[in-house]
Amino acid sequence: MWLIFLELVVVRCLGWHFNFDYRLTLLIVLWALGWSMIVLSALIYMPASWVTAFGVVLIAGHYLLDRIQSSNPIWSILHSPGMVCSDGQHFVFALYPLIPWVGVTAAGYGLGQIYMWTPERREAFLLRLGLGLTAAFVVFRAINIYGDPFRWSAQISAVFTVLSFLNTSKYPPSLLYMLMTLGPAMVFLGAVDARVPRWIRPALIVGKVPMFFYLLHVPLIHIIAVIFCYARYGQAHWMFESPSIEYFPFTRPPAWGYSPPVVYLVWICVVVTLYPLCKWFASLKQRRSDAWLSYL
Repeated sequence: MWLIFLELVVVRCLGWHFNFDYRLTLLIVLWALGWSMIVLSALIYMPASWVTAFGVVLIAGHYLLDRIQSSNPIWSILHSPGMVCSDGQHFVFALYPLIPWVGVTAAGYGLGQIYMWTPERREAFLLRLGLGLTAAFVVFRAINIYGDPFRWSAQISAVFTVLSFLNTSKYPPSLLYMLMTLGPAMVFLGAVDARVPRWIRPALIVGKVPMFFYLLHVPLIHIIAVIFCYARYGQAHWMFESPSIEYFPFTRPPAWGYSPPVVYLVWICVVVTLYPLCKWFASLKQRRSDAWLSYL
């Protein structure tokens, strides 16, 4: 419930939109995580293997629900991204449907049990699972029948054909999207399970305080956008206006946008800027056990 509150109040107003008019509200990351954890709070009374199986069924089978066409707000929340409610001036849009993300949460809960195994057994399992999921993605995608609403096709060049092959749906996350992301992630976890490479250790700091990082990075990026806007146009009123779904998270100024190198540079600067804060907060959580720290 705390995650849902953060999504609808803190992140929505102070992060994405920089306004309190609630002209546009998107139900996205923390909304889906919050409801998934609420469902998981009931599932954990079952054996972990059952919870895992439940999650896998949702991940693998929710694609079959695409055949159901409905504009019902509840269906938008559960499966098909869409408008939940609107009075013509205020819009609530569900972008992260709950069924597939509940499936990922349940499967992740089951996967967490392997961290009670011996390191050797866990590493072997993660590598086999990751390679199996990745291979399943390649096979299912090549067949081009099941697992994603968008079919791939031959393009004008090999590069664009590969991009078409990889172009799977995240809203909602399709089976193939899950396979192509979770598969390599499992391989990576298996590869670094015994010894974390020195170059990746800073990521462990951020990984210890993911909520803290998430709550800070959105407003920081928005502040940077406001500064860029003032520098470029001499005003930044657009950065505080989000009147409808077409204007998320703000209204784009004329000719707004930057090349990928600039975007990547801003991304790197944001991560580097927040790293010392994340390191401090991770250290604070390690030294103290105040109840409120568990909510950040």
